[in-house]
Amino acid sequence: MISRVYISYSQPDADLAGELSSALYRICIDTLTSQFVYHRGISRGGWASFGIRSSECFVPILTSNSIFSRTVNMEIGFAKATDHLIIPIAEDGVEMPFFIEDVVPITFSSGAFANAVADLIRIVRSLTRLEWLRVRCPICREEMTQYLTPQENVDRAISENRYLETACSFCEAAISLDPRTFSPVTD
Repeated sequence: MISRVYISYSQPDADLAGELSSALYRICIDTLTSQFVYHRGISRGGWASFGIRSSECFVPILTSNSIFSRTVNMEIGFAKATDHLIIPIAEDGVEMPFFIEDVVPITFSSGAFANAVADLIRIVRSLTRLEWLRVRCPICREEMTQYLTPQENVDRAISENRYLETACSFCEAAISLDPRTFSPVTD
């Protein structure tokens, strides 16, 4: 059962990590990263160790920015040493780090990170039972919880290049969702 994912990334890729974290939040999966507000008594390495150990899955975001990041490479080594499930997301053309060079990554090209997020969600859904979707209505801004759309319907919407449709349980407004990330589409 995957209920918490540790996301490893370099600071220049914070927007990608934020997009991934938001998509996982929408399907009720918690995320942790080493990029946090530091507190006395907790070192950065201690936080990373805690985060990786308390997560069921480790997802490094590998880009030309992160492959030389000491932190990302150390987190990959720690996750590998603690026998974590590692699902890398790599930018096209990026060489895999030594500890995970045998793993075939989910790849993405510039501007198409949402497709990689969809692939990761598909993998996570195949490994665990996910039932709930959190949706924030773009009209009334209320957050609601709904049943998660079956994966075959999500895959069909992606292949047909169309949105998933739902309605707000508060204001009853129609809401279109990007089937890759489950984020509300605002025109």
